[in-house]
Amino acid sequence: MSERHTITPRRVSFDWERTPLHWIPDEPTATHVVNVLHLLLPAGERWFVKVLKEGLPLIGDPELLRDVKGFMGQEATHSVQHAYVLDHLAAQHLDTGDFTRHVDFLFEKVLGERPPLGVPLPDREWLRFRLSVVAAIEQFTAVLGDWVLAAEGLDRAGSDEVMLDLLRWHGAEEVEHRAVAFDMYQHCGGEGLPRYARRIAGMAVTAPMMLYLWAWGAAYLVRHDPQLAGRARYSLAAHNRAVRKGLLPTWKELGAAVPRYLRRSYHPSQEGSLRRAVEYLAQSPAARAAAGAIGRAAVS
Repeated sequence: MSERHTITPRRVSFDWERTPLHWIPDEPTATHVVNVLHLLLPAGERWFVKVLKEGLPLIGDPELLRDVKGFMGQEATHSVQHAYVLDHLAAQHLDTGDFTRHVDFLFEKVLGERPPLGVPLPDREWLRFRLSVVAAIEQFTAVLGDWVLAAEGLDRAGSDEVMLDLLRWHGAEEVEHRAVAFDMYQHCGGEGLPRYARRIAGMAVTAPMMLYLWAWGAAYLVRHDPQLAGRARYSLAAHNRAVRKGLLPTWKELGAAVPRYLRRSYHPSQEGSLRRAVEYLAQSPAARAAAGAIGRAAVS
């Protein structure tokens, strides 16, 4: 398949009425480690859109501009759909507000439109740094997206079909647009060594930040899970058991994404399988329903 691919938002929707709290049966740790996505992505992907919107005037390549606008449309939809999962968790008496307030503060204030107090960066340099953070985060989302598309362990465990479709639709779109944020950073991030150094700085901030937020989020969800009633805590041993069952990506799969990204010759088009992503989007119940709705609207 050609690596040139049109980035198109899909206005999907999901029915959460029958999805249980532990959507991977008898696997609360694996369930909640994945559920951290829902804690981070509503605010995180709104922030992606804001940062890229700020950078649109810097784009001089019409093809890249089309890709970035498609990326923004996809990310906006991801944010909305993951926010609906938070509503579903709240309906099952797992309130995430005490955690997501911290995530909102991170993206809206610490990484907001102006540098935090005491950071002596001109506005253009602050934008470039935030674009480098978006690109670094997208490195991990592409890895996770490719993993979930191939994660047969989730099927063997009898995972909820609606949640699997959400994760795989989202994962497929992450693979689909895996190079867009990187290409925008490269286009807008200046020239030569400073651009590469800022790319390294973006990953140096992003990797530990994501690890910390993920561990904190998983611990929060397990601790506040009403079905566990405070009897359990997040544990690395339980996490690793889920990894061995194929319910979570391995540490090696995640960790190896960093040195790949740090190579000066690296480009995210090398990440994951675009063919597998496109094939899933052609069969995803939510994506097919969205495509059908567009087709019916065009005919009427």
